[in-house]
Formats: sequence, C-alpha cells, structure tokens
Amino acid sequence: MPLQEINFDGIIGPSHNYAGLSFGNVASMKHGGQVSQPRAAALQGIDKMRANIALGLAQGIFVPLNRPNREWLAELGTTFEESEPPLAAAAMSASAMWAANAATVSPAPDSSDGKCHLTVANLRTMAHRSHEWPGTLAQLRLAFANQDAFRVHAPVPPAFGDEGAANHMRLASSHDQSGVELFVYGVTGGAFPARQHIEASKAIARLHKLDPERTVFAQQSEEAIAAGAFHNDVVAVANERVLFAHEFAFQDRDGVMTSCERLLPEFELVEVAAADVPIEDAIRSYLFNAQLVTPPDGQMTLVVPSEARETPSVWTWLERHIAGNGPIRRVEVVDVRQSMANGGGPACLRLRVVADPATVDPRFLVDDSKLDAITEVVRTHWPVEIDGADLQEPGLIRDVATARSALLESLGLSELA
Repeated sequence: MPLQEINFDGIIGPSHNYAGLSFGNVASMKHGGQVSQPRAAALQGIDKMRANIALGLAQGIFVPLNRPNREWLAELGTTFEESEPPLAAAAMSASAMWAANAATVSPAPDSSDGKCHLTVANLRTMAHRSHEWPGTLAQLRLAFANQDAFRVHAPVPPAFGDEGAANHMRLASSHDQSGVELFVYGVTGGAFPARQHIEASKAIARLHKLDPERTVFAQQSEEAIAAGAFHNDVVAVANERVLFAHEFAFQDRDGVMTSCERLLPEFELVEVAAADVPIEDAIRSYLFNAQLVTPPDGQMTLVVPSEARETPSVWTWLERHIAGNGPIRRVEVVDVRQSMANGGGPACLRLRVVADPATVDPRFLVDDSKLDAITEVVRTHWPVEIDGADLQEPGLIRDVATARSALLESLGLSELA
C-alpha cells in the first residue's frame, strides 16, 4: 500500500479536568476551576474520529497515560495524597490527549535514510506536560516498532523546549512526495512564554536527516503569542501544497512566503487578513487549529470546531472562500467543546503521520467497529463530571485507574498498563 496520511487522535482520558494549568493558553486559563465532563469529552473526540473515517481518511489512536503520575511525584519527594493541590493537578492532567504535542514527524520521503522519523516532545515549558514524554514515547515505540519503516527518537534535552508537531508543518505536492518542512519557533510573546526553542527545532531537523536546503525555520509572530497563540497551529496549518495562515502568524511573513515559493513551485498561500478576522477572533474560534485534509475525493477539506461557525467574522470568511475558487473546497464542523474549553481544537487532538498503514501496529489503527468498542468502554467507565476540588478523592483515583485498565484490555495493549 502506498504512503498515506494517518491521523492519530488522543483518546480524551478519564482524568480530563479544568485546572487552568496552561499559562498563555487563553481558553485553559479562562475555564480554570470549572467542572469538566470527561465522558462527554471522550465521546466528542470519538465522534470527530468517526467524521474523519466518513471522509475516507485513515485514523489511528493513542491511549490516555497513567494518571496520577505517581513516579513523577516521587521524584519530587511527595505522594499524590500528600501533595499540594497545584502539584496534584499537574500529576492528574489528561493533556496528553492533545496528540499534536506528542512528537514531531518527518515522513520517509523527506529523510535521507528513507525512514519516517518521530521525535517525542519534551514539553518542558509546562510542569503538567513535562512528565508526559516517557508514557508517550512508550506508545510511539510500540505503534511504530517496525524498524524498516520508522525511527523513534527520545526527546531533545530539556534545556531547549520542544512542543512537537504543533510547531511544525510540511508542504509537498502530495503526502507521498518529498516535501518542505517548516519549523516554527518562538522568541518572546509579551507576558506569555514562547514554548518552542529554535535549537530544539534545529536538533530535530538533524536527527530526522532532513535536507537543509528544504528545511525552513520561521519565527512565530510575537503579536500572535501575546494574543494567546501559544502554538503555531493556533494561527497556521498546512496540507500538501497549501498553507492556511493568519496575516499575523509569522514575524517575517514575507521571508517565509518567499522560501516556500522557492522550494515548492506549486505552493499556494491562503491567508486570512486581520481586517477580515482579527487575531483575537481567530484564536477564540480556533479557525486555524483545524484539520486541513485531502480526502480520497480530492476535495481539500477544513475540519473546524463549532466555535468557528459561532464567530461571525470567521464564518463569513469561510463562506466567502468556499464560494470562490480557493483550494479549500469544503468545511466540516465538529463539536469538541470539552477539549476547546481546555485550550485544544481539532488539530490539537491529532498527530499526522505519513506512512504505509501496514507498517503500523494494528492495535493503534481504528475503524467504526473498533470505535464502537471504545465508546462502550467510555460510556461504562469514564467519570461523568470532575470538580477540580475533588482531584485527590480516593474514589475518583480508583475510577480513573479502572477506566484506563478497561480501555487497555479492550484494545489488547497490556504492555502499556
């Protein structure tokens, strides 16, 4: 089977809660302290995967990590029961559901050794995410264990923050052809931290054996970070030859576009002007934190959250673009409100991997039947609600552990227990 893009979505975990841990993520900060709905969140994520399958796309999964992370707390000299509430919340975080932060991926056509390379993100900027990488790395090494097809790398040393594919894009005439890889890094964002370090991006490009002549390093706009675009994928997304971006996405907008045009003759920019969609509306609606995909029918499709339809400036722009002759020919709307309230849209929930599906561990690939089985586990075991004040309650801890164990058993992934 030829290479194709597979979207691996993180199943939203049973400990999904609103602790407001992500400084610089406007939605996360805004909803901190509210009551979450883990069961509804996971079902919304599953419905998004079903919508992708209905479009004809290949779909994969990652499972929630073991929570609370007692090993991490032990390294800090405490236990989950004895730790202070902010530390307990960090140990209980379900943020690994945002698989766009799991790793950076370079497909085989871009790498000099002809293998697909994946480097797990260190996520060192935020405490609640900094301890995710060992659990994520275990899944990556299991799902992509075929050493003839994949090379999975440990994280970049934590001196340099790396947040994975959320700050990485790829442009190519088609997914199975050699492409141009675009790494986006931050320098400053006013009161909010810049999370991706240029040295991390450069290290990954070297590890992935990329052609330096077809690799672009671009600084994210300081204005975008300051407005709450904590990752590049909040203001830009690419698919095949198309880059869909806000006017304020890049610090050196003209330089980035010149590089893309030079390296990929068929490159096409779809840019949204700030006069049409203010950057605050783009961030609030997650217009760009959408899945830009090419289904088998060839109609390039943008999968947006329902918040995009509810933001007048955004929906007006989308309707105008679809009515014209632009490259994006279809818009699909999905409801991922539980994820959105914690700061992650459709694009955050998935990691894009271009590969032959036959080389992937089949336990990580899903169809409607397997999603039915996952749905049954979620409906049976996922908590209905979680109040952040109850994160250290023994009953909740037991329920979270039982739910994850039931999912692993259903999927036959006992190695991850």
